[in-house]
Formats: sequence, structure tokens, C-alpha cells
Amino acid sequence: MANTKSAAKRARQSATRALRNRSVRSQLRTLQRRVRAAAEPAADEIPNLFSAIDKAAKRSIIHHNAANRRKARLNKLLTGTAKK
Repeated sequence: MANTKSAAKRARQSATRALRNRSVRSQLRTLQRRVRAAAEPAADEIPNLFSAIDKAAKRSIIHHNAANRRKARLNKLLTGTAKK
């Protein structure tokens, strides 16, 4: 339990942000699964996924290097240069 008013507020803020961040990460995973599972992803799904990854990185929900890695792997998969 927090000992001061400011610590209590900080705990409330952390809990709220953690919940928001968890939902964003969950949405990212869902979008990625949808694109990877589709034989031919819809034309608007790929830019939407890249945008979501960039937004998550901008807000420090995922690290910017992790965002770049995810986008690179998706590009590699979608262009067909991945080894099978």
C-alpha cells in the first residue's frame, strides 16, 4: 500500500496505463496473426498493422527496435524472400 498521496496516485496511474498497454499489445498480436495466417492479406490490413506497430513504438509500448524487427520480418514474409 502506498504511504503518501503522490505514491497512491502514481500506483493508480500505473495500473491504468498497464491496462491500456496490455490491450494495445493484444491488438498488435491479433493483427499480426490475422496477416500471417491469411493466404493473401487484405490490401488495407498491412498498412494498418505497420501503423499500429509504429504507434505502439512511438508511445513506448514496445521498443522501437522491436517495432523495426517486427516490420522487417513481416516485409520479408510478405515479399516471399523468407526461407522455407
